[in-house]
Amino acid sequence: MSGTLFCSVNLSLRRFTVDDAAFVFELLNTPAWKKFIGDKNVNSHEDAVKYIKNGPQSMYAKHGYGLWLVSITETGRPIGMCGLVQRDYLDRPDLGFAFLPGFEGKGLAYEASMAALIYVHQHYQLDKIYAITLADNIRSRRLLARCGFVHDQTVTPPGDEGLLLYYYLYDNIIIPLPNSTSI
Repeated sequence: MSGTLFCSVNLSLRRFTVDDAAFVFELLNTPAWKKFIGDKNVNSHEDAVKYIKNGPQSMYAKHGYGLWLVSITETGRPIGMCGLVQRDYLDRPDLGFAFLPGFEGKGLAYEASMAALIYVHQHYQLDKIYAITLADNIRSRRLLARCGFVHDQTVTPPGDEGLLLYYYLYDNIIIPLPNSTSI
C-alpha cells in the first residue's frame, strides 16, 4: 500500500490523509468511541477533514508522529487507528488506539499496538511513553497490560474526568512480531 510506514503480520499502518475522511467519520461515530474517547463533534465529511488536519496531520508536522491509520494488509480496508498523541497535560506522548466494532476482540489492536511500539522504538528517541484510559474501559486496560504497560496513577485533564495513566519503558524487552517490517 502506498504511504505505508510499517507493517505487522496482518496490518499496515500509515499516516492519515484527507482522503480518509469517510473512514474517520465512521470510526469517530461508533458507540465505543463516543463512550470511551468522547464525542469529537465529527458530524459531517467536512468535520472529519478538519479532525484529520487539526489532529493527526498537525501532530505529524509538530512532532513527527501521531495517530496512524490501521488497515488490513491483504485488502487495504481501514479498520482503526493507532499511534502516539502528545497531550498538553502530559510530559510525554501516549499510545492511543481505536478500532471499528467488527474488528475488536480479534487480536488486531494488540498487533497494531505492538507494531507501533516497535516502530516508535526504532524511529524516535523516547525512553518512556504513556497510555490513558477510563477505568471502566476494561478491554483497553487488558490490552495495555498485555503490551507491557504498567498502571501508574490517575490523571485528570482540565475539564474532564479522571483517567488511568499507564507507562511503558523502552528498557522492557520487545520481541518483534513475526514478519514485522518497517518501510
